[in-house]
Amino acid sequence: MTWQDHASPVASASETLRTDDSPGIKGALYSADERQRRDESVWTIVQGVLAPLQFLVFIASLALVTRYLMTGEGAFAADLSIVVKTLVLYTIMVTGSIWEKVVFGKWLFAPAFFWEDVFSMLVLALHTLYLVMLLGAIGTVEERMLVALAAYAAYVVNAVQFLLKLRAARLQAASEPQAVPA
Repeated sequence: MTWQDHASPVASASETLRTDDSPGIKGALYSADERQRRDESVWTIVQGVLAPLQFLVFIASLALVTRYLMTGEGAFAADLSIVVKTLVLYTIMVTGSIWEKVVFGKWLFAPAFFWEDVFSMLVLALHTLYLVMLLGAIGTVEERMLVALAAYAAYVVNAVQFLLKLRAARLQAASEPQAVPA
């Protein structure tokens, strides 16, 4: 189901910008219906809570991983923090796909978030690789930590993608005419 399945017969100015249903869509990020579903969804609040939580866990874990790589101390704490970060990531990805289904009618890869979702798959793959290495006793501790750092670098890029989308959504909302009470 695409945004067009939810569009009203009379398109608003912002909806007319959304004529391309392909990845890399130009124009408005949300149609009026999508924006309403986004604003009314509990999953928007869930994402709004989980995103900063994930960032805080990331900062703490990054410090522990860096400490281990610089001093050789604290491998258990670093591993534990990466596992927690990965679990928070899985949670935000599952709830994010539910949010995307509610707002856009697709579990993942909705045109408005296509490239963010693509890069999220890389982030998930790297975090999962770390878990496989940890649980399967594959590689050295240092190799695991380097995989974690690669996962964290990908996470930072992905977080920037989402922050840019959040900014675009705010700019879109600010540029649209406000409803005037009758």
